[in-house]
Amino acid sequence: MDVTPGTRAAGRSVAEREAVAWPLAGVVVRARGESVALRVAVQRLCALGCEVRFDGAPPPDGSPAGWLGVASAPFGRPGEALPECGIGWSGPVGVPMEGERDVQAACGIAHVHGRAAGGPRALRLDYASVCAGVLTAQALTAVLLALLRGGPALAARTSVAQAALLALTQYIAVATCERFDPPLSAGRVPSPGAGRVPPFRSADEVRFEIETFDAECWRRFWDLLGAEPRAAAAGWPPFQQRFATATCTLPAGLGRTAAAAGYRDVVAAAADAGVSVLPVRDADAPLPPPPASPWRLRALTEAATEAATEAATEDAAGEPAGLPPLARDARGPLAGLLVVESTNRVQGPLAGHVLGLLGADVVRLEPPGGDPLRGVPPMAGPTSARFLALNRGKRALEADLKSAAGRRAALRLIACAHVFLHNWPPGRACSYGLDHDDLAPVRPSLVYAQAGGWAEALPAPQPMGTDYLVQAYSGVAARLAGPGEQPAPSLMTLTDVLGALISAEAVVAALVARARTGAGVRAGTALIDAARLLRATPPGTPPGSREAAPVTDLAAMADDPAFHRVLDRTPQAAYSRAPWTFVPAPHHEEAL
Repeated sequence: MDVTPGTRAAGRSVAEREAVAWPLAGVVVRARGESVALRVAVQRLCALGCEVRFDGAPPPDGSPAGWLGVASAPFGRPGEALPECGIGWSGPVGVPMEGERDVQAACGIAHVHGRAAGGPRALRLDYASVCAGVLTAQALTAVLLALLRGGPALAARTSVAQAALLALTQYIAVATCERFDPPLSAGRVPSPGAGRVPPFRSADEVRFEIETFDAECWRRFWDLLGAEPRAAAAGWPPFQQRFATATCTLPAGLGRTAAAAGYRDVVAAAADAGVSVLPVRDADAPLPPPPASPWRLRALTEAATEAATEAATEDAAGEPAGLPPLARDARGPLAGLLVVESTNRVQGPLAGHVLGLLGADVVRLEPPGGDPLRGVPPMAGPTSARFLALNRGKRALEADLKSAAGRRAALRLIACAHVFLHNWPPGRACSYGLDHDDLAPVRPSLVYAQAGGWAEALPAPQPMGTDYLVQAYSGVAARLAGPGEQPAPSLMTLTDVLGALISAEAVVAALVARARTGAGVRAGTALIDAARLLRATPPGTPPGSREAAPVTDLAAMADDPAFHRVLDRTPQAAYSRAPWTFVPAPHHEEAL
């Protein structure tokens, strides 16, 4: 039967959409092991279109937490070795570890999570294992991308310990730097058993979290509720710095003020003051159904899909003037790819940092004078240790995106890029003229990645999309509570970090889709996706009677020989190294 041109075009469009949504379709992977990290990696690969088969064999030596090996791929070369990824517990860390409990103790998670309570305590989630699973899927996808781009087959190695250290890199940098610089948290670590707010409790027994980055909004909120001005003023510094310190002990008067107000009055005051407020919901609180693609992968635009003619293996060239030279010899599966990011705080910068650790050249768009976070203590030389933990190795171009000249400079840079990544709040990309529809004509083969807070989980106008609000509303905070404890978010930035790893995972997946279709790809992830993944991952095998590894104090890591292979040490601070190693893939003779 004859097919009209319109029908053929529609058919191509459907096929292209499927190729974008499932970029690893046709890839078959063998799996060995049963850890949480392996299960998470398998789920992520299946969502990308992989067929994963457990062959019943034990993981090979050196990969006690699991192993994944590509058995066949539609873009592999006959007779060539195929990519693989092994997962350890300790990896290069010189401390014996045999499970999540060991990793949380030895690599500092128990130390950071426990600060708010005055002493080390384990997270009641297999957090390091979930992060390791995402990093494993990301690594295998990245080495498949390298194969698509004409590179050699690579074998990746990672570990749950390395995932934990990457998750804590900002805290490690601050703790090791504070040996020489006065600590932000001095005098603010509570004594064991001390009470902690937030969350607050209203007069009608609603536990709630609040969020603002603006001191005036904070002051007005407490004024409207009738708090003592001195209590509000004293509470602002620890509240503002809780993301950096993982502690937040506020004046008791603020808790009493909140407890005297009904929740409706709290919500009204927050709306008037420009403060976000959300209840701390139950562990099984319903969430909207997940998106069809965990990374919301789709074509950049239909028009761009039809028009895209650029080669998928092209290299960035013709960079605009004003960029400092690339200072390092980029290696890794993303070598030769240019990522432009406009990000702040943790989620966006860490996502770009992970892409840089995979070998990409990452350029930050920063406001005139540079990102203000560069000057936030403690300082590692002329730059903030915390900023360096998330942005080492990146170049920077200053541009005022509120001005026409700044937007033109950004467009010139993005026109050379393979990826544009931002974590702006909803509506800002459109206001800058840098939304996906604006950039598709400039760079039809662009990967446009947005790292957000709530995605479609809450209607507009949405509250601020920040870590502790997401933990509270999603039920993650409730899952962290032990028997008889009141639910409270961890002040370790759980969803910021995992959300960053998921964002970088989305970019790598989108680059594979771009390489296979030649079309630009949009990728959208959010902190609520990280919360959803934590909620959906059942814990691994409970630990036995064996004592867990000793709890490690972060400040001691820089001088501990057990961590020398996994930390970059400078005279001022220490930072986590890349959580993977890549070597040529070996040949395997066994059949699937």
